[in-house]
Amino acid sequence: MGRYRERFVASARLGVPAHVTVLFPFMSPQAIGPAVIAELEHLFAAVSRFRFQLTHTDWFGDEVLWLGVRDPGPFRALTRCVAETFPDFPPYEGQFGDSLTPHLTVGKPAETVCRTLSGQEGHPLTELRSAEASVRSHLPIDAEATSVTLMTQASTGGQWSKTATFALA
Repeated sequence: MGRYRERFVASARLGVPAHVTVLFPFMSPQAIGPAVIAELEHLFAAVSRFRFQLTHTDWFGDEVLWLGVRDPGPFRALTRCVAETFPDFPPYEGQFGDSLTPHLTVGKPAETVCRTLSGQEGHPLTELRSAEASVRSHLPIDAEATSVTLMTQASTGGQWSKTATFALA
């Protein structure tokens, strides 16, 4: 799956590992000081680690191919907890309300510039649909959420970096 993310997700090429998002967008890197880090550390220390399973592929329209979790409850609880602690930063700027779908993004064909051997434009959506079949053959994927990592981007279009990692209990 990593090779598809690297090819079809721009943020993967900018340092963002495969993940299930807890809260995006968050505050600017310049606003994240010791008090914010301490608050996040306290918040996540009260959350128990949990096992989860990525069980299926799905799409947001023709724009995003993603892997879904069997039980989205623990991820939704994490998002709710952080959003309540930092109410100025609602998930996805509030555009989806309470209907968030925890997921791991595999690809976004609109972000891909694909060329064939002849130098002609390829068909990223077609290629991503083919990749979906390959990814499905590896499902389900069992995993455990043991920590939450705060990623920041110093400038739009720049590399992302790990600002802090918070262990779950």
